Amino acid sequence: MTDVTPDPHSAQQAFRDLLHAQRVWDVELPSFDSAAAPRTPLPLFHAWFAEAVAAGQAEPHTMTLATVDAEGHPDLRTLMLHDADDRGWHFATHATSAKGRQLAAHPHAALGFYWPAQGRQVRVRGPVTACTPAESRADLHVRSTGALASALVGRQSEVLGSYEELHRASDAAWERAQADPGADVASWTRYVVEPREVEFFQGDARRRHIRLRYRRDGGVWERELLWP
Repeated sequence: MTDVTPDPHSAQQAFRDLLHAQRVWDVELPSFDSAAAPRTPLPLFHAWFAEAVAAGQAEPHTMTLATVDAEGHPDLRTLMLHDADDRGWHFATHATSAKGRQLAAHPHAALGFYWPAQGRQVRVRGPVTACTPAESRADLHVRSTGALASALVGRQSEVLGSYEELHRASDAAWERAQADPGADVASWTRYVVEPREVEFFQGDARRRHIRLRYRRDGGVWERELLWP
């Protein structure tokens, strides 16, 4: 019988070859005049978000949320932005989830947006505050039936015994969401990251990237350029 055991060295080299063959920003990147940027970060974020949508960026409203666990170790995941206003950047999850528990213990977080269609990134850092129960309920009920059903399933980040268990819980949640679109989920919580730092990164094909950082000192935003 022929030995078909994969060669670990060959597999590793194949991965490296594939990895190194990838290219970044094989598109014409927009210019960014940091000197003309607004005095506060929110209008620039709104403008860049609209431009990402216009450029055809897939899921521009997704972002990476970074928190720390009880041991101070970093943790991250991708989720959806629910709003960006004068209070900060909003998202929602179960207060009983891993990230909900981490935020309760260490109420600070970082957000990261990546829009490769334009070679742009946005980073946000600051303390996190839970919104009011009324805001959290409104957030839950403005979403789709599927999103409500998912919230009704709950148990996020808990160990799952089998997919059959998930299917049963999901089917029951879908039926309830369709029958009672105003159903409440006590653990569903809307959070807002109150920005202390916001960085805008504009990529450049010659690696002369533009990094504009806003830092809030009291009630005043300061702007500064960073080396790439």
